[in-house]
This record gives sequence, C-alpha cells and structure tokens, in this order.
Amino acid sequence: MEIFPAVDILSGNCVQLVGGDRLTATVYGSPMTNARRWIQDGASNLHIVNLDGAFAASHKNVDQIRELIETMDVFVQVGGGIRSLEDARGWLNCGVSRIILSTFATREPAVIRQLSNEFGSERIMAGVDARKGELAISGWQELAGDYIGWAEKFEELGAGSLLYTNVDVEGKEAGIDGAPVQKLIDAVSIPVIVAGGVTTPSDISLLKQLGANGCVLGSALYSGKISLKEALEAAV
Repeated sequence: MEIFPAVDILSGNCVQLVGGDRLTATVYGSPMTNARRWIQDGASNLHIVNLDGAFAASHKNVDQIRELIETMDVFVQVGGGIRSLEDARGWLNCGVSRIILSTFATREPAVIRQLSNEFGSERIMAGVDARKGELAISGWQELAGDYIGWAEKFEELGAGSLLYTNVDVEGKEAGIDGAPVQKLIDAVSIPVIVAGGVTTPSDISLLKQLGANGCVLGSALYSGKISLKEALEAAV
C-alpha cells in the first residue's frame, strides 16, 4: 500500500486544517522544507493540495507547487483549484504524476473522459470528498449527492483512481471510520486512496485489510502522532 505525506499549502505556508476549515489552520513552515523532510524520511510519493485553490483563489501558490514538482524526483499528485481544462492540462504538462479533479469533475463530468483519453487514465484521479455520505464540493461547503453514486460515475467516465476523503473525521487525529471506506471499495474496481483520520499504524493496517491502495497522512504526521517510518512499515 502506498503512503502519501500531505503538503497542503495555504497563503504560501504548509498547513493542516481540521475538517477543511481554514480558520483552524496550524502552520508548519515552508512547503519545500516539509516536502524535503518527508522524502529524506523515505517517502516516494507526495500529496500536494493548493488550499487557496480549493477556496477559489486558484492561481495562488502555483509557483511554489511548480518548484516542488521540478525539484522532487518522486510521484506527485496535485489537487485544489483545478477548475478548467486549461488548469488540468497545465499541471499534467509541467510534470505532475497525477491530478485530482473534485468540484470541476462534478460540474463538468465529461472532462474526466477527455483528460483520460488525452493523458491516460492513470494520471486522472477523481476526488470523492464525503460528509455524512454526500459528496462535498466547493471547499467542502456544498453537498452534491450520494458519494457512492458519484464514485461509480467517475469510474464509468474513465478516472484511473479515486481519492476518498472522509470530511467528518479529517484533521481530528481520532482514527478512521472503516465502514464508508469499505462501502466505496466494494462499489468500484479502480484503486482507492484514503484520506481523513489516518492517525496510527493500526489505521493503516485496517485500510490495507479493507483493500485500499494507499492513504494520505496529514495532521497526525505533522503533530508527531505517527512517524513516516511507522506508516511505511505498516503499509508493507
């Protein structure tokens, strides 16, 4: 199972939020410093999110993210603020391994098929951010219907993988909720990466048992509740 340390960027800083609320932001220094730290500690993947983009300021932090992509020789997936074909193609053409389409994919679902045909489905990930069983979009401020139905639609349109984030537990460092993860994995046949609540090696072991292909480590990694070494060992 793959481990993705998160590098979430808000106003140029590496931060962690609770439940997607920017008012809860804890700052952890520069994105570049943290990315280098995780790679030095053994990460072969990075999960980069332009949080300003998620809150509609899509062009903020772009230069920093491009520098990260150009500097780090690891698998990088990027999300946040991808709201047009131009945005998506720009990231894919600048060396991002995989993009995450969330709100844009619900507004214009056909772009998943178009981009998958253009760049290969393995580079197109659909975001399934769920709050109480419904898809949460627009910075998790709006609900858009049953998350399983959307996941099945994204797969049908050609997404190569899904990023499932349980907004109800995200950032709280209190463990995962396995039931909705299992429900999603059972509903689709493409790889599912899980974010939200991953706090201990036991959480990672459970996700592996459930059939997840990977997980994103955020708040618990930055606060020291779990080390990257422990996470990588649990994922083997």
